[in-house]
Amino acid sequence: MEEYWAAPEFQTKKVNLRGSKKQAFGDNIYSRNPGNGHWSQANSHHSFHDGSPNPLNVKADTGTNRVLLSNDFVYWGGSGPELPARFLDYGSSHETLRAGRGYKIDFSSPLVNEFVQWIRSLNQAGYSGEPLDWRRTP
Repeated sequence: MEEYWAAPEFQTKKVNLRGSKKQAFGDNIYSRNPGNGHWSQANSHHSFHDGSPNPLNVKADTGTNRVLLSNDFVYWGGSGPELPARFLDYGSSHETLRAGRGYKIDFSSPLVNEFVQWIRSLNQAGYSGEPLDWRRTP
């Protein structure tokens, strides 16, 4: 995370509350406080309304010192496709794909491969839809 915060190529991912909606929801919001080494949280949608850090989000978001980066992805936001029924109860092991933040499980290689093939068959890539929460915001 420290590298993500400091890297020149990710400066545009830092929150700009006076910018566009996309800029206001930047995700480069954590840096280490040089004085005590604790995480600092930029004023963002993860903070309290007054801009002060939300300790629950700081703890959840900094539970690992890693950032997921990719140029091979599709993001549908609130308008993604329905999962085919075959992924809702997969095979004899009863593996189930579920959407939602923080839901984690180790999936079998056959399920992962079939899911990746299905995603690629949709011929979509990159940013394809706004986050669901943006639809509720005026």
